[in-house]
Amino acid sequence: MAGELRFGLLGVPAVYDADGEPRPLRSPKARALLAALLLEPGRVVSADALKEALWGAQPPASAHASLQNHVTRLRRLLDDPARLHAVPPGYRLRVADGELDVRVFERHAAGARAAHAAGDWDAAERSAVAALCLWRGSPLSGLATTTAGDALVQRLEEARLLVLEWRYDAALERAPGQGPELSALVPELTSLITEHPLRESFHRQLMLLLHRTGRQAEALAVHRELRRRLVEELGVEPGDGVRAAHREILNGPEPRAAHAVPAARVVLAGGRPLTSPPGRAPRPAQLPPAPSHFTGRGDTARELRERLTGEGEGAPPVVVISGMAGVGKSALALHVAHGLREHFPDGQLYVNLHGATPGVAPLTPGQALAALLRDLGAEARHAPQDPDAAAALLRSLLAPTRTLLVLDGAASAAQVRPLLPGGPGCGTLVTSRSPLAALDGAARFPLPPLSAEASTELLRAASGRDDLGAGHPLVRLTGRLPLALRIVAARLAARRALTPDALAGLLTDCEGRLRHLEYDDLSVRRSLDVALEALRTSERESDRDAARALGVIGALDLPAYGAPLLARLLPAPRCRAQAALDRLVDVALLEETAYGRYAPHDLVRDFARAHRKPDGEDAGTVGETALRWYGDTARAALLAIAPEGRDREDRLAVPPPHGPSDNGPSDNGPSDNGPSGNGLEGPGPFGSLDAAFAWADEELDTVVALAERHPEDASGLVPALVRHLFPYLQRRGRLNELGTLAAIAVDTARLHGDPAVTAQALTDLAGHRFMTGRAGEALTLNDEALALWRAIGHTSCVRRGLNHRGLLLDGLGRRAEAVDALTRALELARSLHDPLSEAITFSHLGNLYEHSGARLAIVHHERSLAIGERIGHAVVRQSAHCNIGYALLTLGEPAAALGHFEVSLRVHGEYEDWHGESHTRLGLVRALRALGRTTEADRACALLLERAAHRGDTHMTGLARHQHGLLLHAEGRAQEAREQWRSALTALESLDGVSPKVVTELRELTRGSSSPSGA
Repeated sequence: MAGELRFGLLGVPAVYDADGEPRPLRSPKARALLAALLLEPGRVVSADALKEALWGAQPPASAHASLQNHVTRLRRLLDDPARLHAVPPGYRLRVADGELDVRVFERHAAGARAAHAAGDWDAAERSAVAALCLWRGSPLSGLATTTAGDALVQRLEEARLLVLEWRYDAALERAPGQGPELSALVPELTSLITEHPLRESFHRQLMLLLHRTGRQAEALAVHRELRRRLVEELGVEPGDGVRAAHREILNGPEPRAAHAVPAARVVLAGGRPLTSPPGRAPRPAQLPPAPSHFTGRGDTARELRERLTGEGEGAPPVVVISGMAGVGKSALALHVAHGLREHFPDGQLYVNLHGATPGVAPLTPGQALAALLRDLGAEARHAPQDPDAAAALLRSLLAPTRTLLVLDGAASAAQVRPLLPGGPGCGTLVTSRSPLAALDGAARFPLPPLSAEASTELLRAASGRDDLGAGHPLVRLTGRLPLALRIVAARLAARRALTPDALAGLLTDCEGRLRHLEYDDLSVRRSLDVALEALRTSERESDRDAARALGVIGALDLPAYGAPLLARLLPAPRCRAQAALDRLVDVALLEETAYGRYAPHDLVRDFARAHRKPDGEDAGTVGETALRWYGDTARAALLAIAPEGRDREDRLAVPPPHGPSDNGPSDNGPSDNGPSGNGLEGPGPFGSLDAAFAWADEELDTVVALAERHPEDASGLVPALVRHLFPYLQRRGRLNELGTLAAIAVDTARLHGDPAVTAQALTDLAGHRFMTGRAGEALTLNDEALALWRAIGHTSCVRRGLNHRGLLLDGLGRRAEAVDALTRALELARSLHDPLSEAITFSHLGNLYEHSGARLAIVHHERSLAIGERIGHAVVRQSAHCNIGYALLTLGEPAAALGHFEVSLRVHGEYEDWHGESHTRLGLVRALRALGRTTEADRACALLLERAAHRGDTHMTGLARHQHGLLLHAEGRAQEAREQWRSALTALESLDGVSPKVVTELRELTRGSSSPSGA
């Protein structure tokens, strides 16, 4: 009969070809037109009704002409174009008896009903199978608009359920003792009672099927669940048929033994026949071999097993293992899957979705569904062509089973979603470079590289080189990536003459490392190429931006990146830069190390370098753009961090670097954070002091790396960046970074050649040397800067240079010269009407006079404090109270000194400055120790040591250890005290800015030749 079919509505509307195969229409409008005509076969359908079917209640003005075009296209698909002809007021499609699948289905259904009523079970089964074989999915599926066929769909769906009932009754009556044939029907009935939980006939039939195949307990469980649902939801007991089946299970004869029978013809949920071999269909066991030499990942593997085998309610478990190329996702998935075979006794399905296979296009969901259905026994020619119907059939087949599904190399959530089983006994394990965040309900396991120990173990096992020691350079050079480790191991195993050290030497060249990480069909580079090529050739703008962004990342080679910088480098609006970074994370070419911060794995970094030429720009151009952006943003941070005054004005007055600025702040204040002339956002003002500090904290490592990559920059960009960042570095106490940046700034400023730029760079480097106790170096640098300021005629900077000179000379013991320098600085401050500079000079004079008369020192500090109170300057107030405290300690008045140190620390809460804070805390420790409050002194000293060590402040760490040793000695812990003093002496004796009295005392204390004086 199938050969006579010409049209189909039992599924996606289709036209049958000469071989009797349905060809669903691809165009939504063509499907809607064919369906509307077939709902009235052989009768005229008005043009208005056809328009409504195609476009809804409000068809466009061109609908009439478009309808004619669609009719013309449909005629071309028919075996006889004359079948469809215009008959006013519309069109008529000629359909003969036996040519429409709905009519044929209804005829077979009527035959099945009659045979069922007559007890002719063979005829009932033949008619039922013939009727069900016509179904390709839900009737009228694939239509974009609602049609008048809704009532027909409901009627047909109910008719199909009745035909299924008759077919199962026939099977039960025709072969009551044939266990294999009846067993093959259990999965379909299990799926049906899930879809129709209140349909008693299906429950009755499943109960009898289970009972007659020896599964009495399961049969009773079906009855128990049905009765519970009916009582709780409807308040009724099961009907006579179910009760009779229940009695048979409890009291009836024992089920008969199964006999060998020929291959059985079984009808699937979609109505298509499935030929099964005698007995049970073979269980799928498709897992590739478990990985050899699997190491590490013990905790993750255990969590995966627990998730997949948990007895939770609801949807079956789905887990996603994600990570970069070569991180071992597939190996872990197979390792876990092989260990779960007993938990999933109905089989293990495996599909490689080819989302990241070099040279292979990813499978479509339809292709993957076809493969899974074929593996489950569905004949390819009868599997539903509609993807929704195919997915439904897959769920039906898997619903009653305990099957593990491994989907390897998924490209997207959309590729995976149709493949997920619906039965609670199944589990799905997915691997993907993306975490597939759009896949609802999945548990995600992002994989990092292996630990160093596991990497070493894998290298030893796979290479056979048992002499590979822990911490061998190969572990670091492979980035602890399992794919790279296996490649290295393969090369070592293949060439016994190749030593691990020699191979490590080859890999040390970062530019050629990826070339050596290839062996046979294993290649890190090819694995990464898949992701990049997909981005480059994508139709999505964000994907192409991501490919360009990777080139920029390779050109700069910085520790981390953020969207604002990338927006300037691409160039593109910030929203597009953010989308590009997010896409690189999605395809595992970047990792989001913190919110808004992105970094590549070491091997991805090498890969990016190989693609580092972004749109014709060289690395130098990209680096210059980055330096300019950082310099402008640091300038905005300077305006937020540095208080108003001469120092900030002088820093802003230094000539800026040549070339266009990225819309940075003006000398008078920050610019608007609006779009610049090229439509891009430039750095704008920071909304608060905390925001400026947070930006600098986040970007400092990147700034240092960028400056170190440009040691010969002659544009002035590096010195500009450093002088704008100096107030932050000073206040935060980031002395290590300050030393590195300031030295580079001096070298590049000399290349730049501008005297003001050079003088400011020298001044900042001198400041670093002073803060780290290297007063002699600081004085040399400061004097060179002072000479340049004098030559330029910059009075304010000359005043600052004299102030610094006096402070440094005092520290070196050259007090007469110090008085002269500070006196001249005070005169210049007054001539400039600069009270802040005057207060700072009074402070330095007070420190100078402390050596000869502490009372006179206090007078000068009080003058400085008075000015600070008058102008409201926190730094001056903090420094004055701290200095008065030290003068009072010299006078032997620790109680009075303690009060000033405490006030200084409170003021520090208003203005963070590490240099001032550290000296105040040191004075606090000394005052508490002198007062005998040793517990508080211990606590204060421990805090000072912790903060100084965190900032790399060797000078203050040494002074704090000196005090810690004195506290330990007072507690009778002499040996521990000497260890602290030795550490302090090592840190301080090479510094010329430390009080000679402290160094002398430390030498004597470490030799045990004197008792502590308490200096």
